[in-house]
Amino acid sequence: MERGCGAKPGKGGSWMRIKVTSVFVDDQEKALRFYTEVLGFVKKRDLPAGGARWLTVVSPEGPDDLEVLLEPNWNPAVQINGRPAAAVFQRTLYEAGIPCTVFYVENLQKECERLKKRGVTFAVEPVKTEGGYQAVIDDTCGNLIMLFQEEVSG
Repeated sequence: MERGCGAKPGKGGSWMRIKVTSVFVDDQEKALRFYTEVLGFVKKRDLPAGGARWLTVVSPEGPDDLEVLLEPNWNPAVQINGRPAAAVFQRTLYEAGIPCTVFYVENLQKECERLKKRGVTFAVEPVKTEGGYQAVIDDTCGNLIMLFQEEVSG
């Protein structure tokens, strides 16, 4: 029987899972400060990687869970019209109002109040949506981030 990504490993079996996901940033140091000091993530890895860093953050609730790689958007090797492709992609999403990723929260209202006290800019204030509640923040590093609270059916 062939196994896909959702299959659990059995004896001698293998499986695939997501361990690291990237968020392009225009300044890794500024991003580290925002994601740790403002959002509350914890730095997990900080290793030299060419002229940049392999810099990841994790939730303090799950330090062995998914890592978010704060990836520089300025790689000169891949360009679009003479500009780094990642920066073009990032700017296009931002200008279209499209969040680059989604972070789940337990209590959106409480989280938004906490972030507003820390000076976070909201592109979209908290609103009820299909399946829950959402808000969109500006991460100061070129991205919009959606915060989402699932609606609990009861």
